[in-house]
Amino acid sequence: MTTIELKKQLIHRISEINDESFLQALKTILDSKTQSPVLKLTEEQRNEISESRMQIEQGQFIEQADLDKKFNEWQSSK
Repeated sequence: MTTIELKKQLIHRISEINDESFLQALKTILDSKTQSPVLKLTEEQRNEISESRMQIEQGQFIEQADLDKKFNEWQSSK
């Protein structure tokens, strides 16, 4: 069986499936094999990234380890 024949057979068989959860699982598998190498961001996402970079440059951030420590202190004081 050639690749083209296999693709046609799979397309036909998938078109007969009505189980939404199974189709979602197939989509997940296919998405993992056909990921686009280019990430497309919205204007809002680009603006948020720029703002975040400026905050980092200005020292307006907290290290993950420090955040974990503060969270654990907060949680143990409940």
